[in-house]
Amino acid sequence: MINRKNSCWSTEIKALAQHKHICMSVFKARRVIDQIRGRSYEEALMILELMPYRASYPILKLVYSAAANASNNIGLNKAYLFISEAKVNAGTIVKKLRPRARGRSYPIKRPTCHITIVVRDKSKLFRDNRKIWDKK
Repeated sequence: MINRKNSCWSTEIKALAQHKHICMSVFKARRVIDQIRGRSYEEALMILELMPYRASYPILKLVYSAAANASNNIGLNKAYLFISEAKVNAGTIVKKLRPRARGRSYPIKRPTCHITIVVRDKSKLFRDNRKIWDKK
């Protein structure tokens, strides 16, 4: 059975940006991503610029990139964009060795994460929903 909503034939207009292998814990990045999910583009930028966390800077650059992809590749207006999806997934764990006393070593685990941000156009989404309601 083919799920048309998630298939490649879907007609939804969206732009995405991904950043992989960020040296950051998944939990620290999720703390920031949860604050901007579902917000408008301008509101997300204001929130990210004022947050005191280290994770906010790479996420801010990623939101800028997703909006630039939407305006350049699809031709959407940045004023009508909102963040429809924002995901943080765990990446590989980089293992290092730290030298210790008497020639021994101590393992260090550096977690990484992958962040995906999807933006959509509010005005086109509203127009499509209105067409559905007018048919009923």
